[in-house]
Amino acid sequence: MHRRAFTRTLAAAALAATLVAAAGCDDSDDTAKASGQSLEKVTYLTSFGTFGRDAYAYVAKEKGYFADAGFDVDIKPGGGTGENLKIVTAGQAQFAPIDLTGLLLAAGSGQASNYVAVSGIQQRTMAAIITLEGNGITSPKDLEGKTLSDSPASVVRNLFPTYAKLANIDASKVTWQNGTPQTLMGTLAAGKAAGIGQFVVGKPTVEAIAKKPAIVLPYSDYLQDLYGNVLLTSQAYAKAHPDRVKAFTGALLKGLGDAIANPDEAAQVLKKYVPTTNPQAAAAELTLMGPFVKSEASGVPVGALDSQRVARSIAILQGSGQIKPGLTPEQVIDFSLVPTA
Repeated sequence: MHRRAFTRTLAAAALAATLVAAAGCDDSDDTAKASGQSLEKVTYLTSFGTFGRDAYAYVAKEKGYFADAGFDVDIKPGGGTGENLKIVTAGQAQFAPIDLTGLLLAAGSGQASNYVAVSGIQQRTMAAIITLEGNGITSPKDLEGKTLSDSPASVVRNLFPTYAKLANIDASKVTWQNGTPQTLMGTLAAGKAAGIGQFVVGKPTVEAIAKKPAIVLPYSDYLQDLYGNVLLTSQAYAKAHPDRVKAFTGALLKGLGDAIANPDEAAQVLKKYVPTTNPQAAAAELTLMGPFVKSEASGVPVGALDSQRVARSIAILQGSGQIKPGLTPEQVIDFSLVPTA
């Protein structure tokens, strides 16, 4: 009896040791997962500040889409097309949305290298001038003699000569002053500028800040072939990690789809990460952005880019004298990484 009891004691001790060891392994695995050690740390820049239009990246983070794709993403406020381009090409961020027209302008003038677009975000340009009722601007021609504010790196400002030519505006009669993503709307509300460079979806946020009705002059009224934002990464990263680029793109576009389908939810997610967010204005921006994200052409997936459309965009910019001849779509877009139907 004594020997049998001793044997049972040894067996119980062995079982306990096995369970402890197993539990220790599980805890270690869970700790590793929780710490994100298996995830690649990358930096993502928003397009322009932290407005509702960029909430989709925070949705992808909040819902675990980035983590599921193998990424631990640090989202930072972007400074517009030119600034984002500099940061990505310098390797200080791995991904950023950049207006494709701004990218073409930079490429066509030889101002940038080591970059590649890998996905569309908006199927039409959202570039616009936004003003307020009472500022004497109701049509493009009214911009003459006025002072506008925007970042020097903004695609709205850099594309203005082409827009002006097509809209019959004398660009030499329009004065530009420098602004930042954080100050532009306040500048307009305070009457320090008659209009600002913005995306069309900025209208609700402008009205919330200025407490006045806003008037929008969309560039797409005259530049219908131009895409909006595209997802950018460096050539080096895309060449070394094409599968990771595709995985990141898929996760981001999933967040984009959710944000467009449920703008109120996305606005609350944005407020969680950016407490100064006005949820109503953010949701309104996303609602306005929906038609720009989804192509009217059947069978065209979210994120698609068409080389012929890009070629037409290049031709428009060349025709207005903003870029030199010789640029091709393949020089700025890696179509092997772009989502397809």
